[in-house]
Amino acid sequence: LSQGWDRPRPDEAHALGMRARTHALVRQVQLLCGNEPWVYARTIIPRATLTGVERRLAHLKSRSLGAVLFTDPSMRGGGAEVVRLAPGDALYELATRALAAPPAELWGRRALFELRGKPLLVSEFFLPAIGEVCP
Repeated sequence: LSQGWDRPRPDEAHALGMRARTHALVRQVQLLCGNEPWVYARTIIPRATLTGVERRLAHLKSRSLGAVLFTDPSMRGGGAEVVRLAPGDALYELATRALAAPPAELWGRRALFELRGKPLLVSEFFLPAIGEVCP
């Protein structure tokens, strides 16, 4: 969907220990099954994280972030937090804008990861089609 420098939401900045109004690399993607979106994912990567070998995170393009995270032996992950989004929330609107019939709410998870002690925040929201069998 998009990747660029933006200000994280206040709750995202807080989770990362960032000062309000500080810019970070924001990556937003949809995970598809066939042509059907199943997951809306949003990753916040502070500028300080994008140093050394972690600079590669700024150049993923269409590659999977998970493929990088889960093959890096330095990766540490905290527990996931359950998140609920409702209409009117900016993330809900972003996650559902391509859906013909947006649901009454979206549920997801958010987790803080570290690579060599440098944080990034990954949020994943499950779209209605995830309950369907992929062809």
